[in-house]
Amino acid sequence: MYEKLRNMTSIYITKGDKMLLLFRQGGRVVSDTWVGSAGGHFEESELNDPKACVLREMKEELGIEETAVRNLALRYITLRRTKGEIRQNYYFFAEAGNEVEERIASTEGICRWFAYTELLALEMPYTAKFVIEHYLEIGRNTNEMYAGVADGKRVVFTELPQYS
Repeated sequence: MYEKLRNMTSIYITKGDKMLLLFRQGGRVVSDTWVGSAGGHFEESELNDPKACVLREMKEELGIEETAVRNLALRYITLRRTKGEIRQNYYFFAEAGNEVEERIASTEGICRWFAYTELLALEMPYTAKFVIEHYLEIGRNTNEMYAGVADGKRVVFTELPQYS
């Protein structure tokens, strides 16, 4: 069986106990739902560099440069098999610097800051919902990277340690 790969990135920008989300409208794969602050598909030149992809998407969609955020880190990688594709998502998290405004316009939809306590009630893409749930419960209290595999009922996460 042959299935294509779809590689995507998302960034979740936080400020204190709030997270910036985007209500994506008119997207090719994900539309009319709350997603990360910015994100999208890899360009051909970015296939081995998810950070380059997420920085480009952040600049294109929000007008935010890398220098406007702190502690940018790849925290989650998920795999999901759906609609004849294997979808690989790379989830980054970063803290907003002082330059990041409270009101942000996006070329992809409506941006809004949510308190952490509001996040789980929002409609989100399948793996994103599990990433946010794990982040709120465990991930925000660590600096670890996690890998998650979707099994149709949930996403099972495991810590992805650095070793030689």
